[in-house]
Amino acid sequence: MRRVILSNLMSLDGFFEGPNGELDWFVVDEEFFEYARNLLRTVDTILFGRATYQHMAGYWPSAEEIADKMNNLFKVVFSRSLHTVEWSNSRLVSDDAVEEVAKLKQMPGKDMVILGSATLASSLLQAGLIDEYRVILNPVLIGCGIPLFRDITERLKLRLSRTQSFGSGVVVLYYQRV
Repeated sequence: MRRVILSNLMSLDGFFEGPNGELDWFVVDEEFFEYARNLLRTVDTILFGRATYQHMAGYWPSAEEIADKMNNLFKVVFSRSLHTVEWSNSRLVSDDAVEEVAKLKQMPGKDMVILGSATLASSLLQAGLIDEYRVILNPVLIGCGIPLFRDITERLKLRLSRTQSFGSGVVVLYYQRV
């Protein structure tokens, strides 16, 4: 069975975006890009919510770092408001994300990854569909913003399986569901 990996950046105080969607506090350097390249080699599908898809689709087609992988991997975009998706290898799903991801997990292929997309991640988390959590902890406090994990209604026990430290002070925390 395919796994779903959640890989998201987070401030030390638990936010993944500033209050106005700011992402300028992310520490993005060569070690981060090496982590991203390694992750993208292990998956064949990226799962996006609408907002993250629109942000990424506007950036990656013309970016240099890891652009080939981002452009060529299959992308599933969950949105009730979009009518089309233009980024290469993208498919729009307007139906229930939980049901669709459960089906995708049963299909042959490599693992899938959620990048950004906190609302999508929260719904999949609640349904027990996320198999691995990779929190890319940035050495910054931003004070307020959009929390990485929100609308959690039940306690979810996780086990730390690995850590990875970067020279910048960023630490990737790898957690498995217990």
